[in-house]
Amino acid sequence: MNNAWPKRKNARLHGYDYSSPGSYFLTVCTAEKKRYFWDETVGARMARPCLESDNTPQVPLSHYGKVVEDAIQKIGENYTAVSVDCYVIMPDHLHLLLTIHTDEDGRPMVAPTVDRVIQQMKGYVTKRIGFSVWQKLFFDHVIRNRQDYDEHVRYIFGNPMRWQEKHTPR
Repeated sequence: MNNAWPKRKNARLHGYDYSSPGSYFLTVCTAEKKRYFWDETVGARMARPCLESDNTPQVPLSHYGKVVEDAIQKIGENYTAVSVDCYVIMPDHLHLLLTIHTDEDGRPMVAPTVDRVIQQMKGYVTKRIGFSVWQKLFFDHVIRNRQDYDEHVRYIFGNPMRWQEKHTPR
């Protein structure tokens, strides 16, 4: 039987333990790139402050966007070894910068995998909304050093402005 669909390539690092202490940049998209998360009637954008000088205008998220934000804020409550350092909710995707922590002696804490954190967040949103808004997979990048971390914080911070520039009629 000839399968017409190409096989999806595994984007994860082979052999890497995604419950290892460290930081991870994640992008989670909606199915078919549908714009569920911004209240388009007011040209909304919403970003959690990532930088001390964050003066991004805060405009309401849509109902679905608020459910997503609630789910993101619950990550640290549900997983004590995991923190959400920074995030932005875009109309059709979100970016997260997660950190899995060590204890005060530098030993790894019991932590879920990044995949489990995202799947549970997606499940929470799906249950609250009543249907799945998500693409099947998500993109991840293992943060390698402080410079890499700072670059991804700047990317998250600037994403709403880039989106608006790209999608605003001239």
